[in-house]
Amino acid sequence: MEKREYSILRKTEETEIKLRLNLDGQGRCKVQSGIGFFDHMLTLFSKHGLFDLDLEIKGDLDVDGHHSVEDAGICLGQAFRQALGDCKGINRYASCLLPMDEALCQMATDISNRPHLTFSVPLKESTVGGFSPELLEEFLQAFVSNARITLHVNLLAGKNQHHIIESCFKALGRCLDQATFVNGRQQGVPSTKGVL
Repeated sequence: MEKREYSILRKTEETEIKLRLNLDGQGRCKVQSGIGFFDHMLTLFSKHGLFDLDLEIKGDLDVDGHHSVEDAGICLGQAFRQALGDCKGINRYASCLLPMDEALCQMATDISNRPHLTFSVPLKESTVGGFSPELLEEFLQAFVSNARITLHVNLLAGKNQHHIIESCFKALGRCLDQATFVNGRQQGVPSTKGVL
């Protein structure tokens, strides 16, 4: 099997990002975004998805974290899409029900080549470790649009903002690991159309 990994260097007036993603890794992660809580969430995503991720972001944090987080989603989505290649043999679909103490996230994905995000996670406006909770949806939308996948995220329970966001990042890792898993019984592209 070919290596399913991809590297990106993206530079704009707002951010400079270096990213390398290996879908068939061991959950190793090295992230430096300048936003400690976001680094922690991406480390959890990587660990629970068994993806190796190297990510360095130099962003305009003097403005706020929006550009860094959104552009990280763009680059991660692009790398994910490229690393998948022709998608032959993958499971394609996956779902996950992930608890984090009192928080419970339900997530489902389809590696469909049809970008769509349904996000039903009510969050308060107060920041968590310098991370604005509204950036969770911005990150996921950027990722979904560039990875070209369908993703449904529902919060079934939760009060603590940290736990809620953490359950979403962990669920994303678990879901994508299952969906990208190469199933020995799956012949070719997992679609009756013959393409995704």
